[in-house]
Amino acid sequence: MFRWGDAMPELIYRFPPTFESPADERVYLKQRLAAAFRIFSKFGFEEGVAGHITARDPELADHFWVNPFAMSFAHVKASDLLLVNHQGEVVEGRHPVNVAAFAIHSQVHQARPDIKAAAHTHSVHGRALSALGQIIEPITQDACAFYNDNALFDDYTGVVLDVEEGRRIAAALGAKKAVVLRNHGLLTGGTSVDSAAWWFIAAERCAQVQLLAQAAGKPILVDPDQAEITHQQVGSEIAGWISFQPLYDKIVREQPDLLD
Repeated sequence: MFRWGDAMPELIYRFPPTFESPADERVYLKQRLAAAFRIFSKFGFEEGVAGHITARDPELADHFWVNPFAMSFAHVKASDLLLVNHQGEVVEGRHPVNVAAFAIHSQVHQARPDIKAAAHTHSVHGRALSALGQIIEPITQDACAFYNDNALFDDYTGVVLDVEEGRRIAAALGAKKAVVLRNHGLLTGGTSVDSAAWWFIAAERCAQVQLLAQAAGKPILVDPDQAEITHQQVGSEIAGWISFQPLYDKIVREQPDLLD
């Protein structure tokens, strides 16, 4: 127990790790990606075979890791993940890739070299917000993470099976962290699997709050100056990364097989 006069204990802060080699980083990345799928399953983001999270390979910049087609998020292990090139070919793994995952994510990764991971599912409140053609508005402190940092893809032309549609989605995303795909759902990106997954979880929750607030009355927007300051505080990549850590710790303790 600390007593006044004792030397202050050294505090432990968490920061994104560094790696000795691309191979070490790849193991870390795949385990984080598998954990993100397990977490998304617990949050109820799974909808049949729809939904995917991708992570750019640390060595092969034009390849990304993604979940196998038709495998439950709740069952994904690190060893199940597929390595896909930008021609849509599975170069590592035993399962096919979701065509929509390739069409969308290949173009997002090509357009945004800073994005190391991207997440898209057909979550309930994200779909509801997309049906209204709305973006996430700064009506709460948490929503300010997306202030001037989410966009609307204001079109719908069916299931995304063509890379040209993926290019249009990437263009709508622009330099932002999230895009609402009208009549479809949400897509988020980040400089790590951790932040990309957290931004999706946060965006889904913000969509839920926005819909609830609109159902009850007229939401009050945060003042633009305060929204911008708050965005800098809660909307940075390190804020997204650190917010994911409790979820990661919890899911690994509950389901350690995901690391296999």
